[in-house]
Amino acid sequence: MGSGIGIGLLGLGTVGGGVASILQSPSERHPLVADLKLVRVAVRDLNRPRSVELPNEILTTDPAVVVNDPAVDVVVEVIGGIEPARSLILQAIAAGKSVVTANKAVIARHGEEIADAATKAGVYVLIEAAVGGGIPIIEPLKQSLGGNRINRVSGIINGTTNYILTRMAEEGAAYESVLKDAQELGYAEADPAADVDGLDAADKIAILANLAFGGSVERSAVPTAGISQLQGRDVDYAKQLGYGVKLLAVAERMKPSGEPLPLSLRVQPTLVPNDHPLAGVNGVNNAILVEGDPIGRVRFYGPGAGAGPTASAVVADILNIAGISQATQGDDRLDPLLAASSWRRCVLVDRGEIRQRHYVRFHTQDAPGVIGRIGGCFGDGGVSIQSIVQFNASKAGAEIVVITHEVSQKKMDDALQSIQALPEVSGLAAHLGCLYLPTISGRPSTARPVDASKYKYVSLQ
Repeated sequence: MGSGIGIGLLGLGTVGGGVASILQSPSERHPLVADLKLVRVAVRDLNRPRSVELPNEILTTDPAVVVNDPAVDVVVEVIGGIEPARSLILQAIAAGKSVVTANKAVIARHGEEIADAATKAGVYVLIEAAVGGGIPIIEPLKQSLGGNRINRVSGIINGTTNYILTRMAEEGAAYESVLKDAQELGYAEADPAADVDGLDAADKIAILANLAFGGSVERSAVPTAGISQLQGRDVDYAKQLGYGVKLLAVAERMKPSGEPLPLSLRVQPTLVPNDHPLAGVNGVNNAILVEGDPIGRVRFYGPGAGAGPTASAVVADILNIAGISQATQGDDRLDPLLAASSWRRCVLVDRGEIRQRHYVRFHTQDAPGVIGRIGGCFGDGGVSIQSIVQFNASKAGAEIVVITHEVSQKKMDDALQSIQALPEVSGLAAHLGCLYLPTISGRPSTARPVDASKYKYVSLQ
């Protein structure tokens, strides 16, 4: 690299336009931004109106032109999707160029392949924008928290679903109505499946698990449930019981050590106690909790998507590469923290071994003894109950809501099978995760479990 650092941009959509805008206006930013020169930009349509004006001579419809341009030192990939993004990233690496990408899908599925190629080629692949938008989480996990043994990473990492759940809780709005509003506001795509079915969050937690625990995981094996089937009454019942509902992504170690290291990953709608650090994260904001030794618990909070936050993260990665390159004057040796990749094997435990608390809602007859028989099935299955509450009892039936203590998924599934076989139970209407409030520095949570005896056979309206 010379005095100017050539940037090649693949994609000039929302994020790409944000990146270009920053590079075109370096005033009052870090001085190194002025050394970043946007020399090539790949777009789909040369004639499309754009939010940022660029010289026609740097635009092309052929991404290969950007990747192979000798004036390009760093390739920025913001086109999204698996292909051609994966192939273009690998081509850039083969050409000796460092890469910055916001593409969580390709990193979650092909991150190991890409990292290996980058290491062999002696270049960087940085991914800060792939998780959390403008929240700095990738580099802290690689560098600032590198001296910790990370035990758990959890958080709200999809802004679209958090916006929907916030409005359902605060306004009592129906899921379908809020989803339509989210699409009109640009928070959700015309096809919202990646967000509302939990796929986007699963991509991101797979990436965070790799960084936190030192080894890649099989993205397709991550148990994933979204919010598309979530009913407003469960949001309401949770509220009455002292919880909010969030789409949570969780990655945690199952043993202190091991080769391979066993991990538990999951994405699902989850009840969060009102005094939990994640409870007040609303709207399109994201928040990530990192729990480790000796740091304790650290929260990263901020806007999780959008042109500005994501572009901020992209440019931060470019500056990292540029700063290291200038400091080392072109030395081929990579910074071991900036280029951190897998350093051990990790494996996902079987779904049945995952341990957590559960929220379940049953449709039942409004008859004496129903709660007792449900409780008996749980007890016989080794499932400890924190609370059991009857809602909306009438001649038509009742709804029984149960919150359990922590239990393996296998025991929970077996107990649910037994309960659904009871003649008084017409069906399992909802099944969500449920968080406890961890202690902080040995101080107990202020949250208190609901006294089950208080609510036995009592209808809460």
